[in-house]
Amino acid sequence: MENEAANDGKSVAEKHAERMKRLRELHTKRNEARQQNHKEVVEEDKRNKLPSNWESRKRQAEWIIQDEAARKAAEEKGEDYERTKLLHIDATEAERIAKKKKNKKNPDPGFSDYEQAAIRQYNRLVKNIKPNMDSYNEAKEKLGPAFYGDRNTILHGLHEDKKEAVDKMVENLEKQIAKREKYSRRRMHNDDADIDYINERNAKFNQKLERFYGEYTRETKLNLERGTAI
Repeated sequence: MENEAANDGKSVAEKHAERMKRLRELHTKRNEARQQNHKEVVEEDKRNKLPSNWESRKRQAEWIIQDEAARKAAEEKGEDYERTKLLHIDATEAERIAKKKKNKKNPDPGFSDYEQAAIRQYNRLVKNIKPNMDSYNEAKEKLGPAFYGDRNTILHGLHEDKKEAVDKMVENLEKQIAKREKYSRRRMHNDDADIDYINERNAKFNQKLERFYGEYTRETKLNLERGTAI
């Protein structure tokens, strides 16, 4: 009987110890989960505060670092980096890069002379023109060698403009005229206006004053000019 009681007492102590051990493990896991959740919340808050294009900027920065390292390594080996890089790019990617560079290039560098301005205007006008190949081939067949012409070819009477083409030309001209009318032009000098300025900058300043305060100072100004001001 004593041995059975000892065994029962030992088993109860062991069970208690096992339960306490499991309880400690659960506490440890709960604390680890709490710390992990807190860490994830902090990381998510950091991500939310970052700019919307942060990921793309990060990838671009990593690419620049890798590109600089590869360029430096190629220079140390005495290799042409641009040529070496092209060996690892497929045709599709190379075409995409070339197209992207072409689109970035500014096609209109600004006014240099009237000849270049006329060329740019011509290119803008013909850029969106879609030729009618049926009419083109028909005229080519009809005119024969005179279609291309040379310095001895008399073009008058060989070609007759269609009404649709004339209407389209008129429409384009009207659009150009309407666009020019929107441009701001320099105001002409009025010789009859009062000269109350000493230079161009002072004239613009006086115009601003007149625009904002003219209705309040007009009577005082007239009295000063008449000499009746008190």
